[in-house]
Amino acid sequence: MARPMARERPTSLLVDLDGVLRRWDPAVIEEIERRHGVPTGSVLAVAMEWSRLKPAITGRISHDEWMAEVIRALAEQIGDEERARAAVTEWRAYRGVVDTDVLGFIREVRGAGFRVGLATNSTNLLDADLAELNLVGEVDAVINSSAIGVNKPAREFFYEACRAVGALPKQVLLIDDDDRAVSGARVVGLSAHRWSGPQDLTYLRALFTR
Repeated sequence: MARPMARERPTSLLVDLDGVLRRWDPAVIEEIERRHGVPTGSVLAVAMEWSRLKPAITGRISHDEWMAEVIRALAEQIGDEERARAAVTEWRAYRGVVDTDVLGFIREVRGAGFRVGLATNSTNLLDADLAELNLVGEVDAVINSSAIGVNKPAREFFYEACRAVGALPKQVLLIDDDDRAVSGARVVGLSAHRWSGPQDLTYLRALFTR
């Protein structure tokens, strides 16, 4: 299990959203695809195509425009716009679920007097997602790539995230499930932990015990 480089204890925490604080059940997505006669895995494959995703998570296009592109590409792939639209629309409505263990950890860290930021590559739908998931007010700052115009793992993203939580990079710990984000954070001086699941929380709690 990867751990942050040895250094002074962090005074602020950055937590990734998707894959850490929010979990997605692949069975739900597979059922949506099955119900609409769409090949398994095709919705995510089309949506996460980097040339299609990057404009949405850097604010160059809206979430709605991204979804329209996903529908168009999927319809072209399966030869049926109606089925593609139905599958993507239902997938879009699925918001995932909050990992209550991670949320509990965030509350503990904030309760101990540390600042916590949500650091995520997301679209302009993020605020609505946070409201739907009852996460509004659960962190001190939200750093959304589409709002600042640059995505993880760019150094500019992490500089902005550190500014948002009011700390120097060397004082900040990032928890993320993406290797590129972890590496990018370390390059600019943050500590970074590669998230592998709730079993990591015992170790992480110790870092924020005063």
